[in-house]
Amino acid sequence: MHRKQLGPIIVSVLLIAGGVFILLLMHDKWQSDSITVNNPAISKMDTVTQKLDLKSIIHTAEKSVVQIEGQNEQTTVTGSGFLYNEKGDIVTNAHVVNDADVIYVRTANGRIYPAAVIGTGEQTDIAVIRVPQLEGQQSLDVETEKKAETGDEVIALGSPHGFQNTVTLGIISGTERNFDVDGYQYKNAYQISAQITDGNSGGPLLNRETGKVIGINAVGTNDGTLGFSIPIEDVYKELSAWSKKAKNKDLVFGKTDDIGNTANTEQLIDDAEYVVDYFLESITMRDYVGAYTLLGSKMQAGASYPDFRERFIHYTKLEYADLSSDVIQNGKVQSTLSITAQRNMPDKDKTKEETFTYVFTIGHENDQLKILKINKSPSEQKNSIR
Repeated sequence: MHRKQLGPIIVSVLLIAGGVFILLLMHDKWQSDSITVNNPAISKMDTVTQKLDLKSIIHTAEKSVVQIEGQNEQTTVTGSGFLYNEKGDIVTNAHVVNDADVIYVRTANGRIYPAAVIGTGEQTDIAVIRVPQLEGQQSLDVETEKKAETGDEVIALGSPHGFQNTVTLGIISGTERNFDVDGYQYKNAYQISAQITDGNSGGPLLNRETGKVIGINAVGTNDGTLGFSIPIEDVYKELSAWSKKAKNKDLVFGKTDDIGNTANTEQLIDDAEYVVDYFLESITMRDYVGAYTLLGSKMQAGASYPDFRERFIHYTKLEYADLSSDVIQNGKVQSTLSITAQRNMPDKDKTKEETFTYVFTIGHENDQLKILKINKSPSEQKNSIR
Protein backbone atom coordinates (compact mmCIF):
# COMPACT_ATOMS: atom_id res chain seq x y z
CA MET A 1 0.00 0.00 0.00
CA HIS A 2 1.31 3.43 -0.85
CA ARG A 3 2.01 5.73 2.08
CA LYS A 4 0.14 8.64 0.43
CA GLN A 5 -3.19 6.69 0.71
CA LEU A 6 -3.04 6.39 4.51
CA GLY A 7 -4.14 9.97 5.16
CA PRO A 8 -7.58 9.77 3.51
CA ILE A 9 -8.23 6.35 5.06
CA ILE A 10 -7.49 7.60 8.58
CA VAL A 11 -9.75 10.63 8.06
CA SER A 12 -12.59 8.40 6.81
CA VAL A 13 -12.29 6.10 9.82
CA LEU A 14 -12.39 9.05 12.20
CA LEU A 15 -15.47 10.49 10.47
CA ILE A 16 -17.32 7.16 10.67
CA ALA A 17 -16.43 6.71 14.33
CA GLY A 18 -17.58 10.25 15.12
CA GLY A 19 -20.85 9.69 13.27
CA VAL A 20 -21.57 6.50 15.23
CA PHE A 21 -20.82 8.29 18.50
CA ILE A 22 -23.23 11.13 17.62
CA LEU A 23 -25.97 8.66 16.66
CA LEU A 24 -25.57 6.87 19.99
CA LEU A 25 -25.94 10.15 21.85
CA MET A 26 -29.05 11.05 19.83
CA HIS A 27 -30.55 7.63 20.50
CA ASP A 28 -30.08 8.06 24.25
CA LYS A 29 -31.66 11.51 24.03
CA TRP A 30 -34.72 10.18 22.15
CA GLN A 31 -35.16 7.41 24.68
CA SER A 32 -35.13 9.80 27.64
CA ASP A 33 -37.09 12.77 26.23
CA SER A 34 -40.50 12.96 24.60
CA ILE A 35 -40.58 14.44 21.11
CA THR A 36 -43.04 17.19 20.25
CA VAL A 37 -44.02 17.52 16.61
CA ASN A 38 -45.62 20.85 15.83
CA ASN A 39 -46.82 20.08 12.33
CA PRO A 40 -50.35 21.14 11.37
CA ALA A 41 -50.59 18.46 8.68
CA ILE A 42 -49.73 15.70 11.15
CA SER A 43 -52.05 17.16 13.78
CA LYS A 44 -54.86 17.15 11.24
CA MET A 45 -54.16 13.54 10.35
CA ASP A 46 -54.33 12.55 14.02
CA THR A 47 -57.69 14.28 14.37
CA VAL A 48 -59.16 12.55 11.33
CA THR A 49 -58.14 9.08 12.51
CA GLN A 50 -59.74 9.53 15.92
CA LYS A 51 -63.09 7.79 16.49
CA LEU A 52 -66.15 9.83 15.65
CA ASP A 53 -68.42 10.69 18.54
CA LEU A 54 -71.05 7.94 18.95
CA LYS A 55 -73.94 10.30 19.60
CA SER A 56 -73.07 12.37 16.55
CA ILE A 57 -72.93 9.28 14.33
CA ILE A 58 -76.33 8.10 15.56
CA HIS A 59 -78.06 11.47 15.31
CA THR A 60 -76.73 12.06 11.81
CA ALA A 61 -77.69 8.56 10.66
CA GLU A 62 -81.21 8.81 12.12
CA LYS A 63 -82.07 11.53 9.61
CA SER A 64 -81.57 9.08 6.78
CA VAL A 65 -83.21 6.04 8.38
CA VAL A 66 -86.94 5.44 7.85
CA GLN A 67 -89.58 3.10 9.15
CA ILE A 68 -91.36 1.19 6.38
CA GLU A 69 -94.83 -0.33 6.44
CA GLY A 70 -96.01 -2.57 3.65
CA GLN A 71 -99.77 -3.18 3.74
CA ASN A 72 -102.17 -5.49 1.97
CA GLU A 73 -105.68 -6.63 2.82
CA GLN A 74 -104.45 -9.34 5.18
CA THR A 75 -101.28 -8.11 6.85
CA THR A 76 -98.99 -5.22 7.63
CA VAL A 77 -95.23 -5.79 7.57
CA THR A 78 -93.01 -3.33 9.41
CA GLY A 79 -89.37 -2.87 8.54
CA SER A 80 -86.68 -0.28 8.13
CA GLY A 81 -84.64 1.30 5.36
CA PHE A 82 -82.15 4.05 4.66
CA LEU A 83 -81.60 6.72 2.04
CA TYR A 84 -78.52 5.94 0.01
CA ASN A 85 -78.65 8.46 -2.84
CA GLU A 86 -80.08 11.89 -3.69
CA LYS A 87 -82.98 10.52 -5.75
CA GLY A 88 -85.02 9.65 -2.67
CA ASP A 89 -84.14 5.95 -3.05
CA ILE A 90 -84.29 3.78 0.05
CA VAL A 91 -82.55 0.44 0.55
CA THR A 92 -84.47 -2.22 2.47
CA ASN A 93 -85.16 -5.97 2.43
CA ALA A 94 -87.27 -7.61 -0.25
CA HIS A 95 -89.33 -9.48 2.36
CA VAL A 96 -90.51 -6.14 3.80
CA VAL A 97 -92.15 -4.87 0.58
CA ASN A 98 -92.68 -7.81 -1.78
CA ASP A 99 -96.30 -8.62 -0.85
CA ALA A 100 -97.44 -5.04 -0.17
CA ASP A 101 -100.21 -3.29 -2.07
CA VAL A 102 -99.43 0.00 -0.35
CA ILE A 103 -96.02 1.07 0.99
CA TYR A 104 -95.30 4.14 3.06
CA VAL A 105 -92.31 5.42 4.97
CA ARG A 106 -92.13 7.38 8.18
CA THR A 107 -89.11 9.67 8.48
CA ALA A 108 -87.17 10.64 11.59
CA ASN A 109 -89.06 13.94 11.83
CA GLY A 110 -92.45 12.20 11.78
CA ARG A 111 -93.35 12.77 8.12
CA ILE A 112 -95.19 10.09 6.16
CA TYR A 113 -94.83 9.50 2.42
CA PRO A 114 -96.05 6.85 -0.01
CA ALA A 115 -93.34 4.86 -1.79
CA ALA A 116 -92.99 2.71 -4.89
CA VAL A 117 -90.79 -0.34 -5.46
CA ILE A 118 -88.14 0.14 -8.15
CA GLY A 119 -86.27 -3.15 -7.71
CA THR A 120 -86.26 -6.37 -5.68
CA GLY A 121 -83.94 -9.34 -5.58
CA GLU A 122 -85.31 -12.71 -6.59
CA GLN A 123 -82.97 -14.77 -4.45
CA THR A 124 -81.17 -12.01 -2.56
CA ASP A 125 -83.18 -10.30 0.18
CA ILE A 126 -82.68 -6.74 -1.07
CA ALA A 127 -84.99 -4.07 -2.46
CA VAL A 128 -85.03 -0.39 -3.34
CA ILE A 129 -88.08 1.83 -2.98
CA ARG A 130 -88.42 5.45 -4.08
CA VAL A 131 -89.96 8.46 -2.34
CA PRO A 132 -89.78 11.50 -4.66
CA GLN A 133 -90.45 13.87 -1.75
CA LEU A 134 -87.12 12.80 -0.24
CA GLU A 135 -85.13 13.72 -3.34
CA GLY A 136 -82.10 15.79 -2.40
CA GLN A 137 -82.33 14.83 1.27
CA GLN A 138 -79.31 13.73 3.25
CA SER A 139 -78.29 10.14 2.50
CA LEU A 140 -75.90 7.80 4.28
CA ASP A 141 -72.35 7.24 3.10
CA VAL A 142 -71.83 3.69 1.87
CA GLU A 143 -68.59 1.72 2.19
CA THR A 144 -68.01 0.05 -1.19
CA GLU A 145 -64.25 -0.48 -1.16
CA LYS A 146 -63.67 -2.97 1.63
CA LYS A 147 -65.52 -5.47 3.76
CA ALA A 148 -65.74 -5.51 7.52
CA GLU A 149 -63.66 -7.92 9.56
CA THR A 150 -64.36 -9.97 12.64
CA GLY A 151 -64.03 -7.78 15.71
CA ASP A 152 -65.06 -4.52 14.02
CA GLU A 153 -67.46 -2.48 16.16
CA VAL A 154 -70.85 -1.85 14.55
CA ILE A 155 -74.08 0.12 15.06
CA ALA A 156 -77.43 -1.31 13.92
CA LEU A 157 -80.38 1.04 13.38
CA GLY A 158 -83.99 0.10 12.77
CA SER A 159 -87.53 0.03 14.13
CA PRO A 160 -87.92 -3.17 16.13
CA HIS A 161 -91.53 -3.75 17.20
CA GLY A 162 -92.42 -0.32 15.81
CA PHE A 163 -90.02 1.62 18.03
CA GLN A 164 -88.57 3.93 15.40
CA ASN A 165 -84.82 4.58 15.20
CA THR A 166 -83.80 2.11 17.86
CA VAL A 167 -80.03 1.64 18.14
CA THR A 168 -78.12 -1.48 19.14
CA LEU A 169 -74.34 -1.81 19.41
CA GLY A 170 -72.11 -4.81 18.87
CA ILE A 171 -69.29 -6.28 16.85
CA ILE A 172 -68.84 -8.36 13.72
CA SER A 173 -68.73 -11.77 15.40
CA GLY A 174 -68.35 -13.77 12.19
CA THR A 175 -68.11 -13.42 8.42
CA GLU A 176 -68.97 -15.44 5.32
CA ARG A 177 -72.10 -17.02 6.82
CA ASN A 178 -74.26 -18.84 4.24
CA PHE A 179 -77.86 -19.98 4.78
CA ASP A 180 -81.40 -19.84 3.32
CA VAL A 181 -84.50 -18.32 4.93
CA ASP A 182 -87.99 -18.17 3.39
CA GLY A 183 -86.68 -18.64 -0.13
CA TYR A 184 -83.88 -16.07 0.10
CA GLN A 185 -80.21 -16.99 -0.07
CA TYR A 186 -77.87 -15.19 2.30
CA LYS A 187 -74.28 -15.45 1.09
CA ASN A 188 -71.17 -14.21 2.88
CA ALA A 189 -73.39 -12.52 5.47
CA TYR A 190 -71.97 -10.72 8.47
CA GLN A 191 -72.81 -12.30 11.80
CA ILE A 192 -73.24 -9.55 14.39
CA SER A 193 -73.73 -9.42 18.14
CA ALA A 194 -76.03 -6.38 17.85
CA GLN A 195 -79.62 -7.54 18.28
CA ILE A 196 -81.82 -7.83 15.18
CA THR A 197 -85.54 -8.50 15.53
CA ASP A 198 -88.89 -7.67 13.90
CA GLY A 199 -88.77 -4.19 12.40
CA ASN A 200 -84.97 -4.07 12.12
CA SER A 201 -85.11 -5.70 8.69
CA GLY A 202 -83.67 -3.40 6.04
CA GLY A 203 -82.02 -1.00 8.45
CA PRO A 204 -78.37 0.00 8.05
CA LEU A 205 -75.40 -1.57 9.76
CA LEU A 206 -72.79 1.13 10.37
CA ASN A 207 -69.10 0.89 11.02
CA ARG A 208 -68.60 2.40 14.47
CA GLU A 209 -65.34 4.08 13.50
CA THR A 210 -66.38 5.70 10.20
CA GLY A 211 -70.17 5.93 10.43
CA LYS A 212 -70.48 4.43 6.93
CA VAL A 213 -73.00 1.75 5.93
CA ILE A 214 -71.34 -1.66 5.67
CA GLY A 215 -74.42 -3.88 5.65
CA ILE A 216 -78.20 -4.26 5.36
CA ASN A 217 -79.69 -5.81 8.48
CA ALA A 218 -81.76 -8.81 7.46
CA VAL A 219 -82.51 -11.58 9.96
CA GLY A 220 -81.93 -12.52 13.58
CA THR A 221 -82.16 -15.61 15.72
CA ASN A 222 -85.33 -16.22 17.74
CA ASP A 223 -83.56 -15.53 21.02
CA GLY A 224 -82.17 -12.23 19.71
CA THR A 225 -78.58 -13.07 20.53
CA LEU A 226 -77.34 -13.09 16.94
CA GLY A 227 -78.12 -11.03 13.87
CA PHE A 228 -77.11 -11.25 10.24
CA SER A 229 -76.46 -8.45 7.80
CA ILE A 230 -75.95 -8.48 4.02
CA PRO A 231 -72.61 -6.86 3.05
CA ILE A 232 -73.44 -3.68 1.12
CA GLU A 233 -70.37 -4.12 -1.07
CA ASP A 234 -71.78 -7.36 -2.51
CA VAL A 235 -75.06 -5.81 -3.70
CA TYR A 236 -74.26 -2.14 -4.31
CA LYS A 237 -73.93 -2.46 -8.09
CA GLU A 238 -77.33 -4.15 -8.34
CA LEU A 239 -78.96 -1.50 -6.14
CA SER A 240 -77.43 1.28 -8.21
CA ALA A 241 -78.58 -0.33 -11.46
CA TRP A 242 -82.20 -0.31 -10.26
CA SER A 243 -81.91 3.35 -9.27
CA LYS A 244 -80.47 4.39 -12.63
CA LYS A 245 -83.13 2.53 -14.61
CA ALA A 246 -86.22 3.70 -12.69
CA LYS A 247 -88.23 6.68 -13.97
CA ASN A 248 -90.78 8.36 -11.72
CA LYS A 249 -93.36 8.57 -14.51
CA ASP A 250 -93.40 4.77 -14.73
CA LEU A 251 -93.88 4.18 -10.98
CA VAL A 252 -97.16 3.71 -9.12
CA PHE A 253 -97.37 5.46 -5.77
CA GLY A 254 -100.10 5.03 -3.20
CA LYS A 255 -101.88 7.94 -1.58
CA THR A 256 -101.45 9.08 1.98
CA ASP A 257 -105.22 8.52 2.36
CA ASP A 258 -104.61 4.80 1.78
CA ILE A 259 -102.61 4.51 4.97
CA GLY A 260 -104.68 2.74 7.54
CA ASN A 261 -102.88 3.60 10.75
CA THR A 262 -102.92 7.38 10.62
CA ALA A 263 -106.37 7.64 12.22
CA ASN A 264 -105.38 5.38 15.10
CA THR A 265 -105.32 7.43 18.32
CA GLU A 266 -102.54 5.41 19.92
CA GLN A 267 -100.38 5.70 16.80
CA LEU A 268 -101.04 9.44 16.58
CA ILE A 269 -99.85 9.94 20.16
CA ASP A 270 -96.76 7.81 19.56
CA ASP A 271 -95.91 9.81 16.44
CA ALA A 272 -96.45 13.13 18.22
CA GLU A 273 -94.23 12.13 21.13
CA TYR A 274 -91.57 10.98 18.68
CA VAL A 275 -91.59 14.43 17.05
CA VAL A 276 -91.16 16.09 20.46
CA ASP A 277 -88.32 13.74 21.37
CA TYR A 278 -86.55 14.34 18.06
CA PHE A 279 -86.97 18.11 18.44
CA LEU A 280 -85.28 18.13 21.85
CA GLU A 281 -82.60 15.68 20.73
CA SER A 282 -81.80 17.90 17.74
CA ILE A 283 -81.31 20.92 19.98
CA THR A 284 -79.09 18.92 22.34
CA MET A 285 -76.98 17.82 19.36
CA ARG A 286 -76.88 21.46 18.13
CA ASP A 287 -78.77 20.46 14.99
CA TYR A 288 -80.84 23.64 15.00
CA VAL A 289 -81.82 23.30 11.35
CA GLY A 290 -83.31 19.87 12.03
CA ALA A 291 -85.23 21.20 15.01
CA TYR A 292 -86.49 24.26 13.12
CA THR A 293 -87.93 22.14 10.30
CA LEU A 294 -90.23 20.44 12.83
CA LEU A 295 -92.01 23.72 13.58
CA GLY A 296 -95.29 24.60 11.90
CA SER A 297 -95.55 27.52 9.48
CA LYS A 298 -97.01 29.91 12.07
CA MET A 299 -94.18 29.25 14.51
CA GLN A 300 -91.61 29.74 11.76
CA ALA A 301 -93.34 32.94 10.69
CA GLY A 302 -93.10 34.20 14.27
CA ALA A 303 -89.40 33.42 14.65
CA SER A 304 -86.77 33.40 11.90
CA TYR A 305 -84.18 30.65 11.92
CA PRO A 306 -81.39 32.96 13.21
CA ASP A 307 -83.64 34.05 16.09
CA PHE A 308 -84.58 30.43 16.82
CA ARG A 309 -80.96 29.37 16.84
CA GLU A 310 -79.95 32.26 19.09
CA ARG A 311 -82.67 31.25 21.55
CA PHE A 312 -81.23 27.78 22.04
CA ILE A 313 -77.52 28.09 21.27
CA HIS A 314 -76.64 28.79 24.90
CA TYR A 315 -78.19 25.54 26.13
CA THR A 316 -75.79 22.63 26.42
CA LYS A 317 -78.17 20.00 27.72
CA LEU A 318 -81.88 19.29 27.53
CA GLU A 319 -83.60 16.46 29.38
CA TYR A 320 -87.27 15.79 29.85
CA ALA A 321 -89.44 13.73 32.19
CA ASP A 322 -93.09 13.17 33.14
CA LEU A 323 -94.26 13.12 29.50
CA SER A 324 -98.01 12.74 29.10
CA SER A 325 -100.08 13.21 25.95
CA ASP A 326 -103.73 13.50 24.99
CA VAL A 327 -105.58 13.91 21.72
CA ILE A 328 -107.52 17.17 21.64
CA GLN A 329 -109.88 18.72 19.12
CA ASN A 330 -109.19 18.56 15.36
CA GLY A 331 -106.92 15.55 15.74
CA LYS A 332 -104.17 17.45 17.53
CA VAL A 333 -102.05 16.12 20.36
CA GLN A 334 -100.98 18.02 23.45
CA SER A 335 -97.85 16.68 25.13
CA THR A 336 -96.95 18.00 28.57
CA LEU A 337 -93.47 17.42 29.93
CA SER A 338 -90.96 18.76 32.41
CA ILE A 339 -87.79 20.03 30.72
CA THR A 340 -84.52 20.57 32.57
CA ALA A 341 -82.07 22.72 30.64
CA GLN A 342 -78.46 23.63 31.37
CA ARG A 343 -77.61 27.10 30.10
CA ASN A 344 -74.22 28.77 29.68
CA MET A 345 -74.04 32.06 31.53
CA PRO A 346 -72.22 35.15 30.16
CA ASP A 347 -69.36 34.12 32.41
CA LYS A 348 -68.19 31.10 30.35
CA ASP A 349 -67.06 29.22 33.42
CA LYS A 350 -70.58 29.12 34.88
CA THR A 351 -73.77 27.30 33.93
CA LYS A 352 -77.31 27.54 35.25
CA GLU A 353 -79.82 24.73 35.43
CA GLU A 354 -83.46 25.59 34.81
CA THR A 355 -86.55 23.39 34.96
CA PHE A 356 -89.90 24.29 33.39
CA THR A 357 -93.07 22.47 32.41
CA TYR A 358 -93.96 22.88 28.74
CA VAL A 359 -96.99 22.02 26.64
CA PHE A 360 -96.33 21.06 23.01
CA THR A 361 -99.21 21.10 20.54
CA ILE A 362 -98.61 18.77 17.62
CA GLY A 363 -100.85 18.45 14.59
CA HIS A 364 -100.96 17.82 10.86
CA GLU A 365 -99.94 20.51 8.43
CA ASN A 366 -99.94 19.58 4.74
CA ASP A 367 -100.44 15.96 5.80
CA GLN A 368 -97.30 16.03 7.99
CA LEU A 369 -96.96 16.21 11.76
CA LYS A 370 -95.58 19.53 12.96
CA ILE A 371 -95.08 21.30 16.26
CA LEU A 372 -97.77 23.96 16.08
CA LYS A 373 -97.18 25.64 19.42
CA ILE A 374 -94.88 25.48 22.45
CA ASN A 375 -96.12 27.04 25.67
CA LYS A 376 -95.02 26.95 29.25
CA SER A 377 -97.58 25.50 31.60
CA PRO A 378 -100.48 27.85 32.55
CA SER A 379 -98.71 28.89 35.75
CA GLU A 380 -95.78 30.13 33.66
CA GLN A 381 -97.81 31.39 30.70
CA LYS A 382 -96.38 34.89 30.69
CA ASN A 383 -93.12 33.58 29.23
CA SER A 384 -94.65 31.49 26.43
CA ILE A 385 -92.76 30.66 23.28
CA ARG A 386 -95.07 31.29 20.33
